[in-house]
Amino acid sequence: MGRSSTSGEGTRRRAPHTRAEGNGGGTATTAPDRDGERDPGSGHRAGRRGGRRKPRKKHRVLRWTAITLALLILGTGAAGYLWYQHLNSNLRKGERSAGNSGAKKTAPNAKGETPLNLLLIGSDSRNSKENLKLGGSRESVGAEPLADVQMLLHVSADRKNASVVSIPRDTRVDIPACKNPDTGKTYPAANDLINVSLRGGAGCTLDTWEKLTGVYIDHWMMVDFAGVVAMADAVGGAEVCVKQDLYDLPKPKVPGGSFLRMKAGTHKIQGETALKWLRTRHAFGSDIGRSKAQHMYLNAVLRELKSQNAFTDTGRLMNLAETGTKSLQVSEEIGTVKKLFDLGMQLKNVPLDKMNMLTMPRITDPEDDNHVLPKPGSADKLWALLREDQSLDAKDRAKEKKKAAQGPKAGAPASLGITVVNGTGADGQAPAGGRAAAVRDLLKSKGFTEADTTTEPGSALTTEVSYPRSAGAQGKSDALSVAKALGLPTSAVKDTPDGAGLTLTVGSDWRMGSEAPKTVDDDSDPLEGTEAVNGAKTDDCMDVYWPYRTP
Repeated sequence: MGRSSTSGEGTRRRAPHTRAEGNGGGTATTAPDRDGERDPGSGHRAGRRGGRRKPRKKHRVLRWTAITLALLILGTGAAGYLWYQHLNSNLRKGERSAGNSGAKKTAPNAKGETPLNLLLIGSDSRNSKENLKLGGSRESVGAEPLADVQMLLHVSADRKNASVVSIPRDTRVDIPACKNPDTGKTYPAANDLINVSLRGGAGCTLDTWEKLTGVYIDHWMMVDFAGVVAMADAVGGAEVCVKQDLYDLPKPKVPGGSFLRMKAGTHKIQGETALKWLRTRHAFGSDIGRSKAQHMYLNAVLRELKSQNAFTDTGRLMNLAETGTKSLQVSEEIGTVKKLFDLGMQLKNVPLDKMNMLTMPRITDPEDDNHVLPKPGSADKLWALLREDQSLDAKDRAKEKKKAAQGPKAGAPASLGITVVNGTGADGQAPAGGRAAAVRDLLKSKGFTEADTTTEPGSALTTEVSYPRSAGAQGKSDALSVAKALGLPTSAVKDTPDGAGLTLTVGSDWRMGSEAPKTVDDDSDPLEGTEAVNGAKTDDCMDVYWPYRTP
């Protein structure tokens, strides 16, 4: 079976009852004498058949020890159960998704393992006394909260590496129609800033991400201002660094500010100072700078937790569990302490140097210089890496690229069975008649004599050659040889979790003619300009935008 993102709870094993036996009522009893046995120390036989010897002192000790242990076990079990129920009652839950984005889960790998995707949301809600005190004005009370922090945590199927990708709050995207589960209010689909998506609930923000990236997201977690402060205190502080003295105060033409004040150098921050750090935007130049500062803080938190052995220290876990369950709102399928614990345990084995955090590649929005859009090409490649469970670590990707270049030799064209599918109707037009047969004949003319068509319908915007994942490196080499013969880019080659063999799906981009669309492979690095921060890097330091530097 595939490894799921969380384990099931199963049936809670009840503590066994201790049955009273003999005279003592404990588990250690004194058996009656057998006929003919001498009573030790008496010098004669027992006077009555079936008489009982006096319990030995050590037996009494054993009996009372057993009783005491039983009471302790039962008492601890009851207390543990009550505490467990208390933690569960702390948790606030909501629906995972507001609709159906069409995103599909990544298929299990050869070992049956699946990746984990978790959306982390920071809400700017001021709809409580605690949150209002920590930021905002009274006029903002009752307003729809915005998802000002949005990060996708991706943990690889083998749990050996992890990535965190942020989308800046000022990114303009398509937001699907959503109904807020708490208020019942329905919002139409819109093209707007991504932080607005929270008006439809956290499930709506999740749907917006899935629609944009095509990545299936298993769960979400959300925290507000007060929750950040509580969690920061529970962790016990994390180290951050600034290169210059800063004071993030409002400016005449730039209202707002976190009021973070900090001297140049490294500081261990927690509580309200941690919240101010995470909210600081202007002093770090932009929302992009703020994302990098947030990544720096999260990496420091992970280092701190690992140094504390927090994943194995029961006392630390209890403290974090108490605070976490009060601070977090989670999607309903992980709405118990056990499931959250299982979720956390999946992170404990990821080495810090395999934890990478970055911000989505972007361009300036031509309609508003203050907003951004996903960068065409680069952002698409990043989403594809996540969908295909590829590491975002630069060293890992270099190894994979080298490994791919050293693949086995492709089979002879005449030996390769290829199924040709007409997928030209993916763009909304009627499928182009006879396309599968025409491309099959083209393949035959190039030596792929075993190519044939199928009546099964297909759909693809761009033409692609797929091979079953079970075929491994040989299947990929064979697929690449087909793509090369037709003039298709290497990016047209895909692996699929199942399938009978090589399949060429003629896409909507090739509705006619004998020449495939001219496409040049994009060798650009999708991580270029993403401000990537590695978990093992401890010397990162934030630049302060000059108007916010203090003398």
